[in-house]
Amino acid sequence: MREQSLRQANWHGHVLAVNAPQPLRHWLTGGGSLTAKLKAHSGTFRVQRLHQETAICLRDEAAAIGLHRPGRVWEREVLLRCDNTPVVFAHTVVPMSADASDWPLFSALGERSLGTTLFGDPMVRRGELEFARLRASHPLVQRARAALERNGIAPPDEQLLYARRCLYKRREGTLLVTEVFLPQVLALRPNKMMNTR
Repeated sequence: MREQSLRQANWHGHVLAVNAPQPLRHWLTGGGSLTAKLKAHSGTFRVQRLHQETAICLRDEAAAIGLHRPGRVWEREVLLRCDNTPVVFAHTVVPMSADASDWPLFSALGERSLGTTLFGDPMVRRGELEFARLRASHPLVQRARAALERNGIAPPDEQLLYARRCLYKRREGTLLVTEVFLPQVLALRPNKMMNTR
């Protein structure tokens, strides 16, 4: 039972509840599109799709998407790269009850940014951000570490990674996006080219 609890996250409605380091709060709490923010902090931005397929959702996200227990969903996982360095591991789940009219572009995203699609669609309603500290035993941390290793990158030494998630709604469909911030995000600086007029 103890091991199972370590594999789940406690999600909170305020960033102060997770005691994130001050520099990281800037990334966790920022409004608007994370994609746009990352682009403003890098010379080149890229979405690296890891997979997009059906899977069983995580126990700590089932209720958020309206399931009584973990069930089959559409799952998408990507690494967000700034100047070729992975800075965020993003995990998205969509209930199987959603159809193409709910999320018309989801199945054809490829390596395009989901965030750009969500924030560019006036029909999308965004929920409130939630925040969590994820232990090394949490499935998303394990998947992030494995993705980095497959790309020849040493995984972070940190035993805790900070994450945020948000529920989006469009028509009758829901979509839950969880973003796990890797330590390298703290090395990003505003792109001077973006700030000149």
